[in-house]
Amino acid sequence: MLEHAIEGWRRQLGDGRVLGATAAQARYGGDTTGSQRRIAAALRPADRDQALLAVRLALRERVPLYPISTGRNWGYGTSQPAGEDCVVLDLGDLRAIRHFDPVLGTITVEPGVTQGDLAAFLDAQGAPFLVPVSGAGPDASLLGNALERGYGITPAADHFAALTGLEAVLPDGSLWGPALAALGGETIARGFKWGIGPYLDGMFTQGAFGVVLSGTFALARRPECVQALVFQAGDDGLEAAVAGVRDCLRRLPGIVGGINLMNRHRMLAMSMPWSAALAGRDGLIPEERVRREADARGLAAWNGFGTLYGTRRTVAAARAEIRAALRGRVRRLLFISPAAARRLAWLAHRLPRWAGGSQAPRLDLLASGLELVDGRPNETALPLCYWRGGVRAGNGRSDPARDGCGLRWYAPLVPMVPGEVAEFAEHTAATMRRHALEPLITLTSLSERCFDSTVPLLFDRHDPLAVANATACHHLLRDQGCARGWVPYRVGTDDQAWLARRLGPAWDLVGRLKGAIDPHGLIAPGRYAPPRTVREDESAGVPALVA
Repeated sequence: MLEHAIEGWRRQLGDGRVLGATAAQARYGGDTTGSQRRIAAALRPADRDQALLAVRLALRERVPLYPISTGRNWGYGTSQPAGEDCVVLDLGDLRAIRHFDPVLGTITVEPGVTQGDLAAFLDAQGAPFLVPVSGAGPDASLLGNALERGYGITPAADHFAALTGLEAVLPDGSLWGPALAALGGETIARGFKWGIGPYLDGMFTQGAFGVVLSGTFALARRPECVQALVFQAGDDGLEAAVAGVRDCLRRLPGIVGGINLMNRHRMLAMSMPWSAALAGRDGLIPEERVRREADARGLAAWNGFGTLYGTRRTVAAARAEIRAALRGRVRRLLFISPAAARRLAWLAHRLPRWAGGSQAPRLDLLASGLELVDGRPNETALPLCYWRGGVRAGNGRSDPARDGCGLRWYAPLVPMVPGEVAEFAEHTAATMRRHALEPLITLTSLSERCFDSTVPLLFDRHDPLAVANATACHHLLRDQGCARGWVPYRVGTDDQAWLARRLGPAWDLVGRLKGAIDPHGLIAPGRYAPPRTVREDESAGVPALVA
């Protein structure tokens, strides 16, 4: 069936857009985790019509497909399918911006439209909107991140919440779209997320119920004023800082964007290269050395970074509220605009070290971070992937999977309870050290109730022992974290089977829906759904699902 399908795809798409197993494995089989899957073939449709034809032929021939957008899902599986012997459907060349409403601030994009593409489009239009950026960089898909329920720190921080509608091809080959558009309300369907009747868009996020061909985002309007708040907390100051962050979010909903708390290890990894000369006998940088290097760069045990959005008068009033919320809880509170950060970085590079030039790397990091919160995508976060290995290719664009980086993400949700956050940080750091991994910890507020912690497990991907250590550490953090109530908000392809074993009754309904909509398991088999097989019920003569 695969051979027959490949012949059909070559007629539909052209030879250059259909890759056999060897070429597909070489292009899509690399992963920062060190894991591997067998890939049967790969398709690279040039546009929506080709994608639709390719999906329908796959379904007719009963060949399993694994759709990706731009494949930059580093640390969670990159482009690799969740199961073996799938055909990768690469939608990265679907880069059309189908509709833009400059009055209502909605935009409809295809899966291959990147953060950088949208930034260029909005600049060309002179449109006053922010790109919903993430740390994955300007070449990462907007739609792919939203479908993984990713987030950022601009006002539209929850990227799925900003997604107002989807178009998808279902496993029977039919097209699915917003209900309000079917009633004739195309404009309002782009502006009203919930539609009418049962809300079904969520099935296509962290799911395997169809191939999404486009999505509409409600963009956040660029505010009159954007400022960052920067602060620090000492070794025993995390709990007080968490209480202060929670107070800020409660006082100023909609004005304060996401607030990050990063430990000194994480900040150091973003501001200096790792060197074997820094490491002790266990392969880790000794804590005392970490402290000295951080002190030299003006970094504290915990470093806070958040954003304010609004009119100048609103932001000025918000600053007073934040000072009150953080007074006595943090130190070195500073408010700074993106333009001021750029000027300070420029000046630091021209001063001798004794006069402030030593702060140039820190100010560079602050300036580039402020570009992100200003809705301008960049690669600020990507050098972290290269800290323990990997060499950039000559084209200048980062691609950690291609470049040999070793990375697994541990991304649990943590209640915003000061003592519990401190316990989480201590447990995570100790577990990582036992596995010879530098404990780099970030906490990002998703609301006044919850942090997501993004913890990169960085290792030498070419060292089998390092790969095994990172895998074992990830499994232990995941399992022990769940036992303590710190559960992941998303998992990678390697953890799909683990997830299916753990979810019980909640997953039974997912399996029943998957079996009804995709009875042959052809769309992203093994992804966020329990494994199922189909047998013929001899008494009824109809397909029946069995676990």
